[in-house]
Amino acid sequence: MNKISGTIITLNTEKLITDCIVSLKKVCDEIIVLDSLSTDKTAQIAKELGAKVYFQDFLGDGPQKKLAASYASNDWVFSLDADERLEDDLIEFVNSLKLDSGNYNAYSFRRRNFCGKKWIKAASFYPDRVTRLYNKSQVNYTMSTSHAYVDSSAKNIDCHLLHYTYSSYTDWINKINFYSLESAKTMHIAGIKRSNIRPITHSLFSFFKKMFFKGGIFQGIDGFTVALTTMFNTYMKYIKLNELYDNKEDPSKHFPVKKSDNE
Repeated sequence: MNKISGTIITLNTEKLITDCIVSLKKVCDEIIVLDSLSTDKTAQIAKELGAKVYFQDFLGDGPQKKLAASYASNDWVFSLDADERLEDDLIEFVNSLKLDSGNYNAYSFRRRNFCGKKWIKAASFYPDRVTRLYNKSQVNYTMSTSHAYVDSSAKNIDCHLLHYTYSSYTDWINKINFYSLESAKTMHIAGIKRSNIRPITHSLFSFFKKMFFKGGIFQGIDGFTVALTTMFNTYMKYIKLNELYDNKEDPSKHFPVKKSDNE
């Protein structure tokens, strides 16, 4: 087995963490969990499964994942969200790799996104390529606090991650509510100004992009669902940005700065 550290950032994921760690153990010799002070049994379960558990108030997506990688004893890191799993083809691929003799510092994989038990493929929800395996001594996550990514020219591999994105359509809307605020905070920090036009124009464009440019119009109810929820998410993040300005929120206080690396 290659020397790979699996990293997971968590917050109240006790129903997901076991399967995630078990999945990572098939390709990793070390598991790092960076927990955002969960109030459930996430940390306890992770420790019982042999993971090294650290705690940190959520710093934002990129900073949190980068901090998790800093605790890894190996250069090669496999970053997985708690709601993601490795498919058999990906496990076989990773275990066949000779990472130290390769020419790449990162690998990207296809991701299957689910709502409940339904695989949503429409309007570019598949293949939804993401970089998850990377050499932290050469590349790492961007510092974006929302939707960060590994900044690299990754080798594209047609193996799969399973992403149990939403447990239900209700959960889909709840997560839009959460992540749209995170995106609004990120834009606020970046200095993007409030606008009464942008929520309308950007959300309408996102709908038409998914429906017509990404083929949602030909993909039935799933295509329409993806287009509509994308439009809603876009509208909410810009309208919430306006709200941050209207409430005179301080951008420097959106995410904590202090790091608490107690194990």
